[in-house]
Amino acid sequence: MPHMYILECIDGSYYTGSTVDLQRRLRQHFLGIGANYTCKHPPVRLVYTEEYGRVSDAFYREKQIQKWSHAKKQALIEGRMGELTGLAKKEFGPRYNSA
Repeated sequence: MPHMYILECIDGSYYTGSTVDLQRRLRQHFLGIGANYTCKHPPVRLVYTEEYGRVSDAFYREKQIQKWSHAKKQALIEGRMGELTGLAKKEFGPRYNSA
């Protein structure tokens, strides 16, 4: 089954990926032959997965989550779904008028 997954890396960052064979892909990551990112930031543990019926759906979700902030990914991992919308909003500093 296709999966989207999130790994926590040794430096506290998150790696998001998708695969049709989750166990094989995790083995690759933990052996240091997965992705370039996980070679430089070794994974510590699998923290989140979603299963899909189609590879294209898992890949789409991977690309969606890769754009998220660390805080938003952490809320997803921790099941704090009600916070996801609020974490999506960008905060800007005060507006300055050029007069």
